[in-house]
Parts: sequence; C-alpha cells; structure tokens
Amino acid sequence: MKDADNILRLGDCLPVLNKFERGSVDLFYIDPPFFTQKVHALTTRDGGTRYSFRDLWASTEAYGDFLIDRLSECHRCLKETGSLFFHCDDTAGHLARLILDRVFGPENFQAEIIWSFRRWSNSKKGLMPSHQTILFYSRSGAFKFHTLTTAYSESTNLDQILQKRVRDERGKAIYARDDSGEPVTNGAKRGVPLGDVWEIPYLNPKAKERVGYPTQKPVLLLERIIQLCTDPQDLVADPFCGSGTTLVAAHLLGRRAIGIDTSEDALKLAAQRLAAPVRTESRLLERGRQSYVREDLDLLECLKGIGYHPVHRNKGIDAILMEEWHGKPVCIRIQRPDETIEDAAIALCNAAERKGGAKLILVVMEHQWGLLGRANVPASVTLVHSTTAAIRHSLSEVLGLRLVAGQ
Repeated sequence: MKDADNILRLGDCLPVLNKFERGSVDLFYIDPPFFTQKVHALTTRDGGTRYSFRDLWASTEAYGDFLIDRLSECHRCLKETGSLFFHCDDTAGHLARLILDRVFGPENFQAEIIWSFRRWSNSKKGLMPSHQTILFYSRSGAFKFHTLTTAYSESTNLDQILQKRVRDERGKAIYARDDSGEPVTNGAKRGVPLGDVWEIPYLNPKAKERVGYPTQKPVLLLERIIQLCTDPQDLVADPFCGSGTTLVAAHLLGRRAIGIDTSEDALKLAAQRLAAPVRTESRLLERGRQSYVREDLDLLECLKGIGYHPVHRNKGIDAILMEEWHGKPVCIRIQRPDETIEDAAIALCNAAERKGGAKLILVVMEHQWGLLGRANVPASVTLVHSTTAAIRHSLSEVLGLRLVAGQ
C-alpha cells in the first residue's frame, strides 16, 4: 500500500482521534480490550514471532473512564449517517452498553448482534463460550443501512411465500386470485433479511488468513459489518486495529480505512496483510452446515447401542467411539458394498495414520476378499463382523459342509 502512512497510525487512539475532523468517519469498528485482566499472547505458526497485549486494569472505573473518553471522540468524528459497532463479550458487555447509551443515547441503539461460532473443547467447568456480542449504534436516525438477505429456512413453504395475500370481507388474510381464479404472485423474493444472530466460523489454527495475533477476528465478520452500513469509498476507522482485519476487509470491499494501535509490531503485521490481503472462504456459509453431513450415515446403523461421534469430513473413518482404548481414540470404518475387506482396511489405516496409535476397527458387511485375501489386511486393523455378515458367513459355512457331506 503506497499510502500506508495515512492508513496506519501508531499510538493511543484518543490523541489520534482528537486530530480527526468532526463528522469525517462513516463507520467505526471498536474491538477494545475486554477487561479480562490478562496478558494476551500468541505465537505465529512458524514460531518466529510472538504478539501480545495487556488487558489489565486498576478497577472497573478505570476501564469505564478509558472507554468513555475514546467513545466520545468516536461520536464526535462520526457523520450523521455514520454508525459504530462495539465488539465485546460477557466480561464487560453490560458496562459497555451503559457507556454507549450515555454517549450515543439509547434511542440510537440499533441492535445487539450475536456472533455465534463453534469452538474447540476446553477443560472449563460449565458451559463453553461460543458467542461474542457486537453492539450496533448509529450517530442519528439518518444512519446509512443496506439490507442484506440470507436463504430461506428449509422448513419454509416457498410456494406460499411467492403468492400475494389480500384481506377478505372479514379481514382474514387469503391468497389473491385473478379474474380466472389463478393465484397472483407477490413479486420476486430476495430472501430473508439478515437477523441479529450471525453464524460465522471462528478462525481455526490452519485458516489461510490466520497470522498468529491474539483475538484476531475473521475477515468475513468485518466484511458483513462494513457492507451493512457503508458504500464504496466511505471511510472506515478502527481505533484498536491489532493485526488489521478491519483494514483488510475494507480494502477488499473498496472502502477507505484508518487503523490505530499502540503496538508497532501489530501495525507492521497489518501493513503486511494490506500488501497481500487474504480472506478465508467458508464452505459453512456458502453451502450451509448440512453440506458437511455425510450422505451415507445409514451405514452407521450397525453401531446402534454404542456411543460414537460420526466423522463427516474423512474418506477413511466413519466414526470415533466416545470410549477410548488405553487412552487412544477408537476409529471405525464400515465396509462399503462395492469394496473388498482389504480395500476398506487399507482406507481406514491410511486415514488414521496421524491419529497417534488409534485403535482401528473395520466392521465387515460382506465377505468380499481381494486377490491377496487376509494377508493384505494391515495388522493394526481389527475385523469385526456385523450381525448380517456373521449370519451370512455362518449360513455359507453350513451350506459348504452339507455340500461336502453330500447332504
């Protein structure tokens, strides 16, 4: 970025914002310290760089004063058509709401957005946190807003939605019909207006855009916020920009952006990301959660009565048992109708190669052996016959004995 000096500002955002002209910013995204009373640190994937920031405060009052001063400056800098999105969690979200009501006025509160995501398990006693909150305030009632739409629910009766409704003489809603009795359409439907619960995946450790900065947010999340309340070439400002996710999202959408941070290392990282913007595509958003569900779940019917987790994104493993084997996972594969026992065993073995000595069990559905037979089955795979396969095998053995005996 040739104008990186204009985009990135080093220092406390309060004195930097003091230099902004009144009514010059179209959108603020605020992702401040959350009052966690911790030092947050993370190392890059290659282990070469460690990023950290302090979220330590003398008291709740000190944290509140910190926010009031900076949010007041944001309010001054916003255009009448502008908006502010404040990111928080359950640590001090209640405090942020009170302060924002005081600075912006409760009449300018527009929404409490719930960012919902699935996280990896942890050892915390209690419910695992799986959402954060984004408080949406406008500068005035004239705020800029673009309605975004999402797909209809699978249970929605679309053919009814597409028909126009009118009121009959009793005031009851009925479907409108033309003179010939045919239903009248209600015009094109774009979808369901975006709600205030957003399911956007949390950045996993292998995401392309992940840079090793603590509290890094997905570009997809920031893109949605920017699309809601700005137009191309509008100015987006992030007073706590960290690794620059807001700036990357703004750049990808053709908006101008300014990021402020007290960390020189964070701003260097933001400059690198701006020079080569990366967005991690989400199959979950593009195709829906059902796209992950395997189509052959009926295969797992043979595991009824055993606790297991179905594995949806693996070609060699169908399930992992809830119960471990000597501290190791137990991986299950069900033999397909079109594969030999050896082929199924090899597929299971290859898929579990990195599972750290997992117990491998192949459920045999049909006695179909290849040319090499049992000798080609990896020694690490245990064969377990399904009830159907066991009965068929038993019947074939009885029939063979009878044929040999001439019965």
